Amino acid sequence: MLKTSLLGKDFNSEPGSLDDRSKSFSESRGSLASENIHPAEEASGLSIMQTLIHLLKCNIGTGLLGLPLAMKNAGLLVGPISLLAIGILTVHCMVILLNCAHHLSQRSQKTFVNYGEAMMYSLETCPNAWLRTHSVWGRYTVNFLLITTQLGFCSVYFMFMADNLQQMVEEAHMTSNNCQPRKILVLTPILNIRFYMLTILPFLVLLVFIQNLRMLSIFSTLANVTTLGSMALIFEYIIQEIPDPSSLPLMASWKTFLLFFGTAIFTFEGVGMVLPLKNQMKHPQQFSFVLYLGMSLVIILYICLGTLGYMKFGSNTQASITLNLPNCWLYQSVKLMYSIGIFFTYALQFHVPAEIIIPFVISQGSESWTLFIDLSVRTALVCLTCVSAILIPRLDLVISFVGSVSSSALALIIPPLLELITFYAEDMSYVTVAKDIMISILGLLGCVFGTYQALYELIQPINHSIANSTGVYA
Repeated sequence: MLKTSLLGKDFNSEPGSLDDRSKSFSESRGSLASENIHPAEEASGLSIMQTLIHLLKCNIGTGLLGLPLAMKNAGLLVGPISLLAIGILTVHCMVILLNCAHHLSQRSQKTFVNYGEAMMYSLETCPNAWLRTHSVWGRYTVNFLLITTQLGFCSVYFMFMADNLQQMVEEAHMTSNNCQPRKILVLTPILNIRFYMLTILPFLVLLVFIQNLRMLSIFSTLANVTTLGSMALIFEYIIQEIPDPSSLPLMASWKTFLLFFGTAIFTFEGVGMVLPLKNQMKHPQQFSFVLYLGMSLVIILYICLGTLGYMKFGSNTQASITLNLPNCWLYQSVKLMYSIGIFFTYALQFHVPAEIIIPFVISQGSESWTLFIDLSVRTALVCLTCVSAILIPRLDLVISFVGSVSSSALALIIPPLLELITFYAEDMSYVTVAKDIMISILGLLGCVFGTYQALYELIQPINHSIANSTGVYA
């Protein structure tokens, strides 16, 4: 990976195989986790406060802005309770992952193992001979899911930026200094949402050509500032004059609840980041305190934004809460700031799968073509995320789909199975075995039915009066 990154890898090292590069993928996971840490910090390790900040940044992304719609899909009572339950299960699975990685690192006499390596080392000692022989596929599977999730994030970013850009541009002639709540009138878009995606595409291609994390860290800092300012203004608005919520359903349809599950899992983006964060701490034994504190704050933030946003906008809640904000210059600036933050975050999210895929592709070609291959693969990957966004321009459904398919596997399905395999020969209690099986089954059911419902909704004709995709409002 890149020099002075969170992993402390050297950017100038020779490109390795796909297998070697895939080892470091899960270490770089997280919404803004690719941000640099200064050399002095690497030498002494991260403090509790620095680790807490990184953990918070890992879990605050675009999924957060979709939580009000997730609450609408679950119901005013069921939504917050379910989000709390999913949060608790996710944190528990993070703890499982930490315990398994610690045990496996001691067993293999390594200082640190990442998510993929933990799966591989665990399978190497499992009772089944076939799994022991093919243990490397455990790492491949985890890394594939991580890559899929990461590129899925990038595709969601395309839609998020295009949605907000369309609304800002096509409402510019109506924007004023008077911040009144939006009405329900839906105007016909002047330009198709796909046009705005294609407009953004060349700028993102140029952005991902930047391979130096020192340069990207500047953009990361800018993204952090704009995101913080945007969140402050969003909360400032939604807590004002909240309508009577008595008309809102306490429990929604089970079909829309499946979409809630995918969105909720998608929002907890930091599961792959807990291992490298613990490894980089000055006192790793204190990481449990940081994890519980940080994730408690994250869950409270999620529940507050989701519940208050749904209570504020009710049945008119959009795929991103920014699309519900008033059409005035103040709140148009919120969309602009958050979009700028997401724009630069795209490069940080994209950097990780690129560092796995590109060295492998380069190794298949001539050394004289290295630069051309590098830039071509970067361009192709950005175009791939753009094409997927163009083909499925439904922000809410893509978030739910990515969350159901890959995020649920990484956050709920694999960690309990990893614990079963790792400690199978060490007299696990029946309660622990039953608990792990139940969590994995719950995650699998959510994955299967959530994916089915998201795909079902995707193939339905879009009714622009009720769709959760972008509409332009007066």
